[in-house]
Amino acid sequence: MATKMLYGTEEDLKDFGEEVDAKTPGQVKQDVLALYDMSLTGYQEGSIVKGTVVRISDTDVFVDIRFKSEGIINKMEFKDDTELVVGKVIDVYLEQVENADGQIILSKQRADFMRVWERIREAFEKEEIVTGTITRRIKGGVVVDLFGIEAFLPGSQIDLRQVPDLDALINQKMDFKVIKVNKIRRNIVVSRRVVLEQERSKMRDEIIDTLEKGQIREGVVKNITDFGAFIDLGGVDGLLHITDMSWGRVNHPSEVVSLGDRVKVVVLDFNEKKERISLGMKQLTKHPWEDVAAKYPEGTKVKGKVVSITDYGVFVELDQGVEGLIHISEMSWTQHIKHPSQLLNQGDEVEAVVLKLDAENEKISLGLKQATPDPWQNIEDEIPVGSKVTGEIRNLAAFGAFIEIKEGVDGLIHVSDMSWTKKINHPSEVLKKGDRVECIVMAIDKEKRRISLSMKHLEEDPWDTLAEKFPVGTEVHAKITRLLERGVIAELPGGIEGFIPTSKLTTESIRSPAEAFKAGDEVPAAVIEVEAASRKLTLSVVDYFKNKEDAEWKAYLAAHKPQPATLGDVMPKLEGE
Repeated sequence: MATKMLYGTEEDLKDFGEEVDAKTPGQVKQDVLALYDMSLTGYQEGSIVKGTVVRISDTDVFVDIRFKSEGIINKMEFKDDTELVVGKVIDVYLEQVENADGQIILSKQRADFMRVWERIREAFEKEEIVTGTITRRIKGGVVVDLFGIEAFLPGSQIDLRQVPDLDALINQKMDFKVIKVNKIRRNIVVSRRVVLEQERSKMRDEIIDTLEKGQIREGVVKNITDFGAFIDLGGVDGLLHITDMSWGRVNHPSEVVSLGDRVKVVVLDFNEKKERISLGMKQLTKHPWEDVAAKYPEGTKVKGKVVSITDYGVFVELDQGVEGLIHISEMSWTQHIKHPSQLLNQGDEVEAVVLKLDAENEKISLGLKQATPDPWQNIEDEIPVGSKVTGEIRNLAAFGAFIEIKEGVDGLIHVSDMSWTKKINHPSEVLKKGDRVECIVMAIDKEKRRISLSMKHLEEDPWDTLAEKFPVGTEVHAKITRLLERGVIAELPGGIEGFIPTSKLTTESIRSPAEAFKAGDEVPAAVIEVEAASRKLTLSVVDYFKNKEDAEWKAYLAAHKPQPATLGDVMPKLEGE
């Protein structure tokens, strides 16, 4: 064995060398073994000894404890970098004198643990509060540096409630209580929750003793529900109801507060035992309706946001806690609104006019249409009766067509005012949506917002001179336009329509005109009656042929010989009916 591994003074080594020179090789061997045994004296496994740092590698620290060889400690066991200095004397724990490789096994962590164990045990038995620093996260909780050794802080013992971000606690110094120790396993468990509960209990007693209605206190948002938020006042909880959060409309408490927020609240009420405490937040500010009368006088134009839509109107928030109603009847000058959602959506910014203010009952009536000029205000001057106007057909109804005369103003052309000469059953027979038409203003009802229009009055009424133009006996050629059960409607030159009874169409025996005639047929006829007042013109084919050759009459009858009625013949008849 090399002499550098033996321990003793320089004089001892010198004397030993001189003795070796005088002895045999066998005697030298025995003396060396004896000296080796002497070197083990005083080093007992499980004890704490002092050592000197002699060398440091990337992963290990080599420590000389004045033994036969150097001990090795994993570098991770050194939390204090100031100890990682060559020549530094430190306490180490002797785990094993010699392992299979002949190395001494030392531990820095176990030495640290043994050094502070008594202090920790005493704190545990006396339930004392100790201070430590959270160093890192591990599964199930965090590690706390307690007097230089590691203790475990479970996640459930970190706070009174769940901590969302454990990383935010790293490097924070806190007070703890030791709740479990095991020396053999070097297991130490601490709790911060126990400390907080004791503090909370003390604070609760203080708060309960001094709690009064009207007090303003600070608290932390502990929990949020659909109906409100629970506020921790420091050992005692109070309920901040959703209706007491803001003078304005609140759909959910999370719109006003968040978990962990520090908020100011006022104590509204509590029961005898002060177990149920009602809190308010809006009461910390002035009631918004106090100066509403001065801020929103009638006739004022205001701006606000749509916060609610009902079947009868929308509520508009003018200020926090101040809402006004726009009734459905006050939304448009011109449109017939069936539901407010046709014009507005929740969240829309609108401009309206204050129509009525009832500050005592906290009601404001608003008008949306009043924010824009009424298009009917001067309608009689802009579009007087008898004037000619042009507009676009916006809609067709069974009784007529609606024409947009100007923006926001519609007029109606009734089916009876579309033609002097034709009987129109539906506006779609002569008009379609989107057409631009010219018409005459016949009447204006400003109060009911109605305008009557006419297309036929663009021309003179042909019935006024019809008797002169088509006196009785006048022979004409007419085109059958509609088949009826008792005759046909035929159109004369100029657009006038006349009626030919079935008995005046032919002398053949037919039950209905459809058996021998069809729409589009042209027939000769004679005027047999003119009634301008009732707008009735009667024609006769039979009378037309009275003074004609028999051959012509026979040719006519042959051309209109009775045939079984077809679906195509019946349809025009049904439409006419």
